[in-house]
Amino acid sequence: MLKRPYFLAVLLVIFSFLVPAAALADAKPGDVVVTLGEDLTEEQKSTMLKEMEVSEDVHTITVTNEEEHKYLGKYISKAMIGSNALSSAKITIGEKDSGLKIDTNNITWVTDDMYANALITAGVKDADIYVTAPMPVSGTAGLTGIIKAYELSSDEAIPEEQKQVANEEMIKTAKLGEKVGAEKATELMTKIKQEIAKNPPETEEDLRALIKRVAEDLGISLTDEELNGLVSLFNRMKELNIDWDQVQSQLENVRENLKEFLNKEETQSFIKNFLDFIIQIIEELKNIFK
Repeated sequence: MLKRPYFLAVLLVIFSFLVPAAALADAKPGDVVVTLGEDLTEEQKSTMLKEMEVSEDVHTITVTNEEEHKYLGKYISKAMIGSNALSSAKITIGEKDSGLKIDTNNITWVTDDMYANALITAGVKDADIYVTAPMPVSGTAGLTGIIKAYELSSDEAIPEEQKQVANEEMIKTAKLGEKVGAEKATELMTKIKQEIAKNPPETEEDLRALIKRVAEDLGISLTDEELNGLVSLFNRMKELNIDWDQVQSQLENVRENLKEFLNKEETQSFIKNFLDFIIQIIEELKNIFK
């Protein structure tokens, strides 16, 4: 089940900036792909496979620590990424329009919703994801591995810039959530998008002023580094060929799965209303960034 403290902070943000990616040409419902961290011992690999309830001959992809640093090294410290790839994942392709379902074990930094964001940013949908490790780890190898598994299962590679931007927003939002709280970080990112949709900034300075104003209205004090980072991020977002129709479709799927993600009825109602709000913003953004 998704971890509630970070659900709004990251899941909705990157969902609303989905970029197009290759379809799973050869994948069919029920197919399973497993990713294993390269630095697992043979005993640990066997334990992981047993925990995932798959056989030794399952389709397996190895993830290296070098790959982790390649995609996350610009956004988090080397210490956070670590020097060993240990976290692993099981990906089961679901039926069309079934949505994403994610669960984790022994993952301490990359939350369930972060994995969901990375997958949807890469164009992945309709799958059950289980991420685990033999001991508590940050989970970055699991995130990198899932993207790699789906990329190798498709007809064409996901453009590097799209993967980098998706990872960057995921990390920036999570870090901001640690500082100001998950909900407020989400609110900031959402209101920035809303303002851009209503009054598209013509210059970088206009964008900078917009972000700063929205943050101040929410009582958020951004450092120069944080402000510069958000300006750079939103500029890069605007340069991508975003498939807004696909974004809206995925948001609808997530809304349908809320009863499985959450137990509390009042929480489900709140997030459903929030998703309706995001979809309304996307309709406006579609006309701006098409």
